[in-house]
Amino acid sequence: MMNIYQSLLKDTLAGEKKFAVLIDPDKYSIESLSGVVKLALKSGIDYFFFGGSLLLHDKQSQLITYIKEKSAIPVVLFPGNNMQLNDKADAILLLSLISGRNPDMLIGRHVISAPYLKASNLEILSTGYMLIESGGATAVSYMSNTTPIPSNKSEIAVCTAMAGEMLGMKLIYLDAGSGAKNPVPTSMISKVKEAIAIPLIIGGGITTPEQAREAFYAGADIVVVGNGIESEPDLITLIAAVR
Repeated sequence: MMNIYQSLLKDTLAGEKKFAVLIDPDKYSIESLSGVVKLALKSGIDYFFFGGSLLLHDKQSQLITYIKEKSAIPVVLFPGNNMQLNDKADAILLLSLISGRNPDMLIGRHVISAPYLKASNLEILSTGYMLIESGGATAVSYMSNTTPIPSNKSEIAVCTAMAGEMLGMKLIYLDAGSGAKNPVPTSMISKVKEAIAIPLIIGGGITTPEQAREAFYAGADIVVVGNGIESEPDLITLIAAVR
């Protein structure tokens, strides 16, 4: 069987678009997650991304186990910190915050996590993570103590993404951040996609099917939606239909 990354590469080359639903464990109970999982199965989403900026309640294992029991959709950790590692998931986005200059987010936390990850069965997806300015402060920019790339500076995003690919990253992730006022500009998505050969993930600020469609059309291989679905679960069906 192909692993998650091999399957993603194959589908990316074929022009297939992917949709990931982001689950913040602090914002879900089993009851609320149940409806999301049912909609995800019905709509044929591709991944559950799992994580958040903080971890106020330790429900990770419980929620991941529930998803795994109810569906075969891969669960990919999208960790905000080292407390969010969990080997019940299928894979982890090992995020290096290449848009910032905080050494802890570039390599420091990875060194601490490496022994755990090495011993786990998680598929490691090394990811060049880039924060993009979105019209206001976001939790991730505050928690990471980094400054996002200005949304009108596509050339910086392009060069940063190219550097991430040259350093061996398997994925590039442009993120406007949780609760972003504006999504990543489509012009930036297009220019970054033209400059790299690895899959491109886009997240943050996408709250309508039209915004998701525009991101896909601009070059996103995976679109991630979290906040919008928390308040309007039916977005899962609507966004899945525009892939």
